[in-house]
Amino acid sequence: MKIPFLGHRPEKRGALDAEGIAELLSECELLRSHASRAGIRLDDSAASLEALDQLLPRWRDDEEVLPWLGTDAGLYLGTVIVRTVPGAVWGLWPDGQPVVRLASGREFDVVTSGREWAANGVPELSQLYAEVAEA
Repeated sequence: MKIPFLGHRPEKRGALDAEGIAELLSECELLRSHASRAGIRLDDSAASLEALDQLLPRWRDDEEVLPWLGTDAGLYLGTVIVRTVPGAVWGLWPDGQPVVRLASGREFDVVTSGREWAANGVPELSQLYAEVAEA
């Protein structure tokens, strides 16, 4: 059945729209808002990760904001990796957790890393990026 106003649907059931997923995961609105208020422009570069590492962690006092900001930090880290490391792409684990997959097949759980950074400040986002970019 073809319904014109629904647009083109993927032929293969369950096919992922990689560009759409990447765009959705790169939004990170809460992190971008915090960064903007601190005068940091998140431009999807390694330098912006270094700037985030220098933020005063005022969010740690807010138990409601902390996990959300950590998730955004991890998604932003993943966005920088996917946009700057050749062959890096977003992937999804069976439970729906977004991960970054390198050309070598190695996967990084950037969301967990972002939550650790938000809660403890370590490992630094720029340090994680450097380790992944080296791999």
